[in-house]
Amino acid sequence: MQMPRPSQAILARKDEIVARLCRILPPEAVISDPAETRAYECDALTAYRCPPLAAVLPSTTEQVAAVLKLCHAEGVPVVPRGSGTSLAGGALPTADSIILGVAKLNRVLETDYDNRVIRVQSGRTNLSVTGAVEADDFFYAPDPSSQLACAIAGNIAMNSGGAHCLKYGVTTNNLLGVTLVTMAGEIVQLGGAHLDAPGYDLLGVLCGSEGQLGVVTEATLRILRKPEGARPVLMGFDSNEVAGACVSDIIKAGVLPVAIEFMDRPCIRACEAFAHAGYPDVEALLIVEVEGSEAEIDAQLARIKTIADRHSPTEWRESRSAEESAAIWLGRKSAFGAMGQINDYMCLDGTIPVSQLPHVLGRIGALSKEYGLEVANVFHAGDGNMHPLILFDANAPGQLETCEALGAEILKLCVEVGGCLTGEHGVGVEKRDLMLTQYTAADIEAQLRVKDVFDPNWLLNPAKVFPLSTTESRRAA
Repeated sequence: MQMPRPSQAILARKDEIVARLCRILPPEAVISDPAETRAYECDALTAYRCPPLAAVLPSTTEQVAAVLKLCHAEGVPVVPRGSGTSLAGGALPTADSIILGVAKLNRVLETDYDNRVIRVQSGRTNLSVTGAVEADDFFYAPDPSSQLACAIAGNIAMNSGGAHCLKYGVTTNNLLGVTLVTMAGEIVQLGGAHLDAPGYDLLGVLCGSEGQLGVVTEATLRILRKPEGARPVLMGFDSNEVAGACVSDIIKAGVLPVAIEFMDRPCIRACEAFAHAGYPDVEALLIVEVEGSEAEIDAQLARIKTIADRHSPTEWRESRSAEESAAIWLGRKSAFGAMGQINDYMCLDGTIPVSQLPHVLGRIGALSKEYGLEVANVFHAGDGNMHPLILFDANAPGQLETCEALGAEILKLCVEVGGCLTGEHGVGVEKRDLMLTQYTAADIEAQLRVKDVFDPNWLLNPAKVFPLSTTESRRAA
C-alpha cells in the first residue's frame, strides 16, 4: 500500500513543533518520544504501521482548536484518532503528522430526558453513553461490536452501526449535533438538541467523513427509552445460502426484528471455544432478536418461525431467561476477538441488498477456494452489512497480498450486485484504491470539492478515502 512521502522540512523541525505544542498543552498531553509514539503507529488494521511525528491528547475543545491552529499555520498534517479501533486504517499516521487523540474528552456534559438527548465529549466510549442513562431506563442505540472500547468520535467519523441498527438506524440516525473544530482552528456548532437544523445538511456531510473535514469534540445524541422486553432466538441451517435466503424472506415479509445476525461454521466454532455460549455445531447460524411486550414478542417470533420453517432449520432455540439471552449475544459480540486468537485476519464490510445474500455468500465461498484462503462470515444480515473475515498468516511471504487481492474481489462483488464498499468501517486506506469501482471520476471530484471547502490545504487525515492519483495535485498545492 502506497503512502505519500513525508515532508523532510517538517521532520527537520520536529523539536521546534513539539516545543510549540508544549506551550499550548500541558506537558503530559504531548507525546514525542519515539518509543512512546509507537503506541499510535496503527489502528486495528495492524498490517500497516508508521509512527507519527508526535501525538497530542487535549482535554478541551479550546485545546483542540489551539493545536489545529498551530498545525495549520505550520503546514503540519493532523490525524484525528478516537480509540484506535478502526478496521480500515482510518487513524494510520504519516511520519510527518501529528496524531490528535480525543481520549481525554470523555465527559457527559448534559442529559435531557424530556427531549431524549444526551450531550457528551467525543472521546467517550460508545457503551458508556448507555451506561450514563441506563439506570433511568434509557439507552443509546448504535452498538458496534467494539462498543466497549470505540469512541463516539470514531463512530461519527465512520458512521458506525451495530447489531441493533436494523431497527434503530446507524450513527447518522442518532446524531443530532456536534461541536466541530476546523483545520484552521475555528470552533463551529452544527445541529443541536432538535430534529433538523435549517440550511445545508452539514451534519449529514460530516457524519461518515472519516476525519477529513474537522475534529468533533462534542456530540448531541438521541437516547431512547428501553423496550418493555426483548428476546433472541438461535436458528441453525445446513448451508450459508439457505440461511441467507431465510434472512431475505424475513425482511421481505415486512417483519422488522431489532437485529438479525449471521455466523458461519468457522466463526461459530471459534466463538464457542472462546465464549462457551452453547452454540450448536451447524453450517450457519442466525441470531434474531425482537422487542416489545410479551404478547408482541410471541407474535413476532411466531411469524419468524413460520418463515424459517420453509428453510428447514436444523436448530430453533428460543431464549427463556436473561442469562440465556446474554450467552447468545456474548458469543456474537466476542466474534472478532475469538477469530483473532486462531488467525490473522482482515475484516471487510461491504454492504449488499438483502435479496443478494444467498448469491454473494455462495460467491464468497467460491472465491475463498480460488484464492486458497479461508473466509469466516459474521455480519449484520438484516441490513446486508457483510463482514467477511479473510484468514491468513501475516508471517507467510505473499499471504497479505493474496488476502488483499481476495478482499478487493469480494468488495467489487458487493458493488456489482447493487451494494457499496463500506457499511460502517469506512474507506480509510483499505478501500481507498477501490473508490473508482463504486464512483465515477465526476463523483470523486464532487467529493474532493467538499474537502477543498473544509480543508483547502489538505492537512486533515492525509492519504485516506480518495485514491492518491485523484488527490496529488491538491496535496501538492
